[in-house]
Amino acid sequence: MTTMLEPLRRIAAYAVCTDSVDRVLLVRASERSGTPGTWSLPGGAVDHGEDPHHTVVRETAAETGLSVSVASLQDVLADMRALPERGITIHTDRLVYQVSVRGGSLTDRVDRPTDLARWFTLDEARALPLRSFTARALGLPASSADIVPDEAPEFPSFYAVPGPDGLHRAQRFAAYAVVTDPDGRVLLTRVSDGYPGAGCWHLPGGGTDYGEQPGAALIRELVEETGQTGRLIGLLGVASHRDAASLGPEGYPIDWHGVRAFYRVVVDKPAPPTVGDVGGSTCEARWFGREELGALPTDRLTEVTAEAVQAARLT
Repeated sequence: MTTMLEPLRRIAAYAVCTDSVDRVLLVRASERSGTPGTWSLPGGAVDHGEDPHHTVVRETAAETGLSVSVASLQDVLADMRALPERGITIHTDRLVYQVSVRGGSLTDRVDRPTDLARWFTLDEARALPLRSFTARALGLPASSADIVPDEAPEFPSFYAVPGPDGLHRAQRFAAYAVVTDPDGRVLLTRVSDGYPGAGCWHLPGGGTDYGEQPGAALIRELVEETGQTGRLIGLLGVASHRDAASLGPEGYPIDWHGVRAFYRVVVDKPAPPTVGDVGGSTCEARWFGREELGALPTDRLTEVTAEAVQAARLT
């Protein structure tokens, strides 16, 4: 039964790469992989502290022999799959990028998790056994043989493990929102004492649960942290931030790597903010007018909040 499998989480980045005649680049999983014979977008796991932009360039070169440059972020999605033969079930948060080829030549690989890289038209790709996330990224019907767990296992949203240097390390995927109402006000939350960034204003959102899609997690967090019901408008981008010795309520330094997806959200019927998760990382929620937001000192905003508000052109 898949409910008895050990749960794992990872973050990964993938490339949607097309050539001059609109063929798409795919790689085949080898016998060394958990899904031999299936085809997927080139890419792989984000190393601890690594920016996903760098991951997708590195992994594409390793799997295909081609050097690529990142053009844009296409999508962020999550899925679960069970690997009974390995005794595990994996939740993967996948960042899908549009890329273009800078140079190199296709290279086959021996004794690696992927062994072939080839160009296919979409009609040709449609006939292949595609991984489900690849079919979704290409707008094709899913034809994957992935085993989906019976239900999402229990897994902590924060999970630190000893690193090679003896310091605990944690990699976490989260979803945050730049939230506005019909009057153009912006909703922010204040970080509780004892948490990194204590006292600063932050974006609503937080870590996603095992088996949860980023957009759904964000709407859930918005209700829990502010009491508002929001409507997802679109994806703004992804940011990666590493704090080599973060100190939080755990009481010991943690080599922290956060990968965050940012969205635009609209609250059509705003209400006075209320914090439902009392005692957590959020102690206050508040609506700010544009001028009021612009007047906030930089040191009163968390770094990611300042970046996201600027990207959304709200100040």
